[in-house]
Amino acid sequence: MTEYPTSFERPQPGADPADPRGALLRSSAPPPAPAGASALPAQGRTGETPSRPGTGTTAPGTTTPCGNGKDPSGAVGSDGTGPEHSQPATAETGTHRPRPVPEAEAIPVQPAADQDRTAVSQAGQERRSGQGLPPGRPTPMRRDGDRLRFVGAATRRIARGIDLDEIVMGLCRATVPTFSDAILVYLRDPLPVGDERPTGPLVLRLRRTDRIPEERDTDGGFTPAVQPEPSELDTIGTELCEVRPGSALAEVLRGVRPVFTDTPAARAALPELLGEGSEFVVPAEQRAILAPLRGRRRVIGAALFLRRPERIPFEADDLLVAAQLATHSALGIDKAVLYGREAYIADELQRTMLPETLPRPTGVRLASRYLPAAETARVGGDWYDAIPLPGSRVALVVGDVMGHSMTSAAIMGQLRTTAQTLAGLDLPPQEVLHHLDEQAQRLGTDRMATCLYAVYDPVSHRITIANAGHPPPVLLHLGGRAEVLRVPPGAPIGVGGVDFEAVELDAPAGATLLLYTDGLVESRLRDVWTGIEQLREKLAATAQLTGPDHPPPLEALCDEVLDMLGPGDRDDDIALLAARFDGIAPSDVAYWFLEPEDAAPGRARRLARRALSRWGLEELSDSVELLVSEVVTNAVRYASRPVTLRLLRTDVLRCEVGDDVPQLPRLRQARATDEGGRGLYLVNRLARRWGATRLSTGKVVWFELNRG
Repeated sequence: MTEYPTSFERPQPGADPADPRGALLRSSAPPPAPAGASALPAQGRTGETPSRPGTGTTAPGTTTPCGNGKDPSGAVGSDGTGPEHSQPATAETGTHRPRPVPEAEAIPVQPAADQDRTAVSQAGQERRSGQGLPPGRPTPMRRDGDRLRFVGAATRRIARGIDLDEIVMGLCRATVPTFSDAILVYLRDPLPVGDERPTGPLVLRLRRTDRIPEERDTDGGFTPAVQPEPSELDTIGTELCEVRPGSALAEVLRGVRPVFTDTPAARAALPELLGEGSEFVVPAEQRAILAPLRGRRRVIGAALFLRRPERIPFEADDLLVAAQLATHSALGIDKAVLYGREAYIADELQRTMLPETLPRPTGVRLASRYLPAAETARVGGDWYDAIPLPGSRVALVVGDVMGHSMTSAAIMGQLRTTAQTLAGLDLPPQEVLHHLDEQAQRLGTDRMATCLYAVYDPVSHRITIANAGHPPPVLLHLGGRAEVLRVPPGAPIGVGGVDFEAVELDAPAGATLLLYTDGLVESRLRDVWTGIEQLREKLAATAQLTGPDHPPPLEALCDEVLDMLGPGDRDDDIALLAARFDGIAPSDVAYWFLEPEDAAPGRARRLARRALSRWGLEELSDSVELLVSEVVTNAVRYASRPVTLRLLRTDVLRCEVGDDVPQLPRLRQARATDEGGRGLYLVNRLARRWGATRLSTGKVVWFELNRG
């Protein structure tokens, strides 16, 4: 809100033309008013015609502040002195006063001493204090209108801040140099949040200082304890101050109201706040104000406003200004702390809902990005995931729950957990989406989400994809060609009663699959299909930069994709998952079927020895034969169908044994009299990693060994 002045001063005949405000008229006048008297400024009225001579008129060269022809005590004397709020009368008849231009929403700047806002006499002495003002020094605010405009602009500046640092900086920048020459802001450490009751002692920490950056601060002014930086005052005394119960500082803070530091209570509190020697730092008389900062529940800090000795002291009305500044700042700090706590909770919630790190499955490299919808909407329903599966496969998942609220994030977390559980059962992609749809219906009737679930097999170089109303993925081939995969769209999760269809596609080595949410391709400025086409073109253009034989790096590719977002394209949060298919060459895979008979373990040892000899890994033969024999023995003991044995040579040597028994083996400590139960103990001691995964047709027990 912009405030307009209610009175305007115009240059009059006989005024000093060098005075930019228009000098007060100087003429003979009755004796000055007694001490303590004040004169109200004359308010000009629209359309008012000045009186003429002979009828109670005022001739040019005289002034009538009250505008009624009387001879008030506040008239300007012949020496140029007079009440500071007196206004010159209008010398022209029927002259229209133009409407003033509204002022910008900024802190009113005080005039310099040569502009004489307080009616400095010709001798250069200020009337009230009798002190001369050096040229260029800001003069104090004397009018109530000045104070109101300052408080309005300062509180608007403080209210713009959304976090703690912005609010404290707004307070400092608003008060220096208009209201004070320096300011020190102390805040409670730690700051209480909301209705929390502090448990420890009251400790104040110097949060920020600010001052007028001038060369000569000690030349006739107050002496800082250390040399200040160009824009900030270094710490005066100790940075931390513990407020002892019953101390002078505690009493001042309990009083809530700002006080001058020349009062006994405040003077006794300064050494506790600033440290010993503060009497040499803070100017004498009413040139410092100590204002407690009280939030909604309790005092959360204090602000110290300082003026140099050459500047006119604070007045009683300045305590009201300091109280307004302290109140608005304290309430803003309270809200900023609450907002910071909510933002922290939102960030932690979103972080825990998304994968902390991506796995490193064999034959595929992964990269991801997540961007919230806006700074004020840090949580949303978008998620991505990569889940290792048996047989060196990996499940790639990306989904989007409607909305960007805590509820959306909670629903997303439940659906993501459900998807991980279903993936562990090694269900086909269409079955995973079917069970997710049932889960969404159990969570509520309006729980809608889209999801895309894909399973990549690095051995067969194939990928199986099922879609539930999600934007289709984009495949970037090694040569630089980008295509949008034709995947049945399906219905969103939560609709119910809909069958999902899966398609199996080639996933050539060197290709990159990009899964994303609609926030990347859809906004108010473009529809989803236009965005998908722009994404495809962006991927193709990025691939051209690295040449046809070298795919672009995954991390750089994700950054390039996000660069396609322009100003106004961020209407929704974005989840992005990129997968680079390296695959496993057929020459690095050995696969056999073993009949469930007593001779199967011996045959498995011979087959493993031959494969290792072919790969040049003879040094691993003893360990591999021992572990393969133990795992195959456990499998054929309970299996009714052929047992599978597969060796994979990648950066490690991986062995997988599958059977049709769903029960998973458990590691246990065998007793001395037990004949069995030591096979998994040997696997656990010799293998780099091992595990067991339940399949829809049984289970797979696997282990890995370092290649040396």
